[in-house]
Amino acid sequence: MEQTKKEKNELFEWAKALLIAFAVAAIIRYFLFTPIVVDGDSMMPTLENGDRMIVNKIGYKIGSPDRFDIVVFHAPEQKDYIKRVIGLPGDHVEYKDDQLYINGEPIDEPYLDKYKAEIVDGNLTGNFKLQDIVQSDVIPEGHVFVMGDNRRFSKDSRHIGLVDQKEIIGNTNLIFWPVSDIKIVK
Repeated sequence: MEQTKKEKNELFEWAKALLIAFAVAAIIRYFLFTPIVVDGDSMMPTLENGDRMIVNKIGYKIGSPDRFDIVVFHAPEQKDYIKRVIGLPGDHVEYKDDQLYINGEPIDEPYLDKYKAEIVDGNLTGNFKLQDIVQSDVIPEGHVFVMGDNRRFSKDSRHIGLVDQKEIIGNTNLIFWPVSDIKIVK
């Protein structure tokens, strides 16, 4: 009889430990970090198709992204996109002769230098002004303008419009798979 009681107690302790472990894992995944797989070539050469990354959700529910953060957001197509934040609320965004201008000032994009050097025909990024895309001179509060690093082949704010900050899941900069490519990207 004492053996049966001991076995039941041990079984209860194991069940409790497993339940706590699942609850902690769910909390971490829902509120803090979650994995994502890069799907497509829109962020090349920074990110490759199939790269597995960690999305950091900490702070994105309360704060807002910084310029050039790589963010994951819910896109209009019921899919999550991964893009780079280019314009913030209050910014005027323009691209001219492969140069980004924010509020009339030229802004360097060092993450594109390698890709621009490989282009032999034309510019990496076509010319545009914010008002051509969203019929506004500045990005309104609560929204951001995002672009993929592979500017010629990226469906981004030039196509889907501005991204509501409420749709941003979090930022990402850690590739954890494949193991040979583990790194922090900027």
